[in-house]
Amino acid sequence: MWQSYSNGLFIAIGLIMAIGAQNAFVLSQSLRREHHVAVALLCILCDAALITAGVFGLASILTQSPLLLAIARWGGIVFLLWYGSQALYRACRPQSLQATSTSPRSFSAIMLAALAVTLLNPHVYLDTVLLIGSLGAQQPMPGAYALGAASGSFIWFSALALGGASLAPWLARPLTWRLIDIGVALMMCFIAFQLFIGSS
Repeated sequence: MWQSYSNGLFIAIGLIMAIGAQNAFVLSQSLRREHHVAVALLCILCDAALITAGVFGLASILTQSPLLLAIARWGGIVFLLWYGSQALYRACRPQSLQATSTSPRSFSAIMLAALAVTLLNPHVYLDTVLLIGSLGAQQPMPGAYALGAASGSFIWFSALALGGASLAPWLARPLTWRLIDIGVALMMCFIAFQLFIGSS
């Protein structure tokens, strides 16, 4: 159970922590103290729903076909290694996460913007439904894996929302992201190795 849970946790955190519009938006709302908790909660719920759909939807399909399961496993190994190599590449050219400055908006406008940066990004479906889902379908306990992945989303967005003011100086430092990317690369390679061992 704990291996499946930790795999889901580390994969989700590794994917979510990448610099992007969603993270910048949540950080910006946190710094402004403008409905930041609601924005983080919306991101967490969207991730949890997509992760659950991916894990259990793909699990029912993959378990019925050894060929599809093998394709998903080796595709996951290749993707994880590629993602890890991209993280190492980013570590060599570190960036920073800066909050954007905008004029005050209504609660509904902020929530619609949060939905847009979350659901209109095609990568969110590739990451949560396809990648996390296909890897979760191969876990000994897919439910524990899905819970771990949802926990990763909860931890990261809660940290951004509640600790935005404290985290902002660190997230603005390229060295911080260099260390994060190195950690992400190591996590992805380790999980790819676990998949490889499980396929033999």
